[in-house]
Amino acid sequence: MNSTGMILSAAVITTAGAFGGYQLLNAPPKFAEVLSVKPITKIQTIPQEACHEETVVRQKPVKDEHRVAGTAIGAVVGGLIGSQVGGGDGKKAATVAGAIAGGYAGHKAQESLQKNDTYNATETRCETIYEEHSQLLGYDVKYRLGEKTGTVKMDHKPGKTIPVQDGALVLTKAPEATSK
Repeated sequence: MNSTGMILSAAVITTAGAFGGYQLLNAPPKFAEVLSVKPITKIQTIPQEACHEETVVRQKPVKDEHRVAGTAIGAVVGGLIGSQVGGGDGKKAATVAGAIAGGYAGHKAQESLQKNDTYNATETRCETIYEEHSQLLGYDVKYRLGEKTGTVKMDHKPGKTIPVQDGALVLTKAPEATSK
């Protein structure tokens, strides 16, 4: 091969290489670089009823609400004791005073007995509590495509890159391969 042919061959190879390199440099990118990923969440507050059993002390039902029996028995006993004191008109006054004091004492004694007549019962107590749940809505993804940066919302967490097809981001998740 002569020197002209060699120079011509070298020129063709150099031109082809330069053209291929130019096309490679100017080829549209196939991936966008992921710069950051931030989850988008929504906090939901859900009310729930929480119940538990609790032991309570109750007073038994009272048969003699007005404490007539205690008052009457106290008045009789007080009157008998009062009648043992003094003589004449003083004895009558002491009997009346004893009956009044005895009636009051009997009334209070029966009241105390009734208050202490109790039993234990179990009650269900309920209250509303609020639980917070975080729901993932998607991701805010910051990316770089060529010299431009942008942000896009995605329904899945991307890897380090996002595929690009015909100059647009491919935001759908690729189906997972199944093995047979």
